Amino acid sequence: MHYPFLGRGWSFPPAFDRNIPGVEMLEDEKDIASSLEILLSTLPGERVMLPQYGCNLDELLFESLDTRMKTLMADKVESAILYHEPRIELEKVVLDDSAGLEGIVLIRIEYRVKTTNSRFNLVFPYYKLEGTDVNLPVTLNLIADND
Repeated sequence: MHYPFLGRGWSFPPAFDRNIPGVEMLEDEKDIASSLEILLSTLPGERVMLPQYGCNLDELLFESLDTRMKTLMADKVESAILYHEPRIELEKVVLDDSAGLEGIVLIRIEYRVKTTNSRFNLVFPYYKLEGTDVNLPVTLNLIADND
């Protein structure tokens, strides 16, 4: 089902298809999931017209991952979503550092789309890659649980 009030935007990174004129577009829940991924990947100040937009997880990059740091990371994610993604109601943010690889934290975000009451999960892998090692998989799980 199509819900035009949820928004429509460019896919990120922008993608082009010869069969479709213009840039590939995302709509509805896919646009929200993409917006969340962009929000968590953006540093405040990166966007000239929206200097407060973003989630500054980079400042925690080299900190030891203890309970205090996990709480701070979850709070940064919750605050960024609260201020910059009005289409959803955040239900839970869970950090998982047991992925088996050192330095990777999976941030699981459970949210509900406000106007459709649909529930979703987003898993955002938080880690930094060097320019020579860019082939690690990025996981984005979007699971619909319509009630």
